[in-house]
Amino acid sequence: MNRLIIIGNLTRDPEQRILDDGTSCAVFTVAVNRRVAKGAHPQTDYVRVTAWRQLGENVMRYLYKGKKVEVDGPVRAHAYTDQAGTARAALEMTADNLEFLSPKGQAEAAPAEDAPEELTETDDDDLPF
Repeated sequence: MNRLIIIGNLTRDPEQRILDDGTSCAVFTVAVNRRVAKGAHPQTDYVRVTAWRQLGENVMRYLYKGKKVEVDGPVRAHAYTDQAGTARAALEMTADNLEFLSPKGQAEAAPAEDAPEELTETDDDDLPF
């Protein structure tokens, strides 16, 4: 079985794509913080997500950069070479289910006491795609 469940924050606003046959999808990236030992350097994984049809339309309507979501669906690894010629890999998943976790009107929920550190600030050039 190929199923990934992630919880994280959108790194930027979702992009809508419409295929030649009229089918629409929303593409966005979720930053997922890893649990690390207290005092250790925070680590973040980035997962590119595609949500099709009605789910994609809901993503476009309600999600934007910073919103916290839970996404589950199948995942695949994608290898590529970046502009500098370095071999890289990225995770891509198709959303089967999506839960909006940020309170209405807020980009992020207040973190729990034992929650991981805030997202690591990154530049778009640091993203693997």
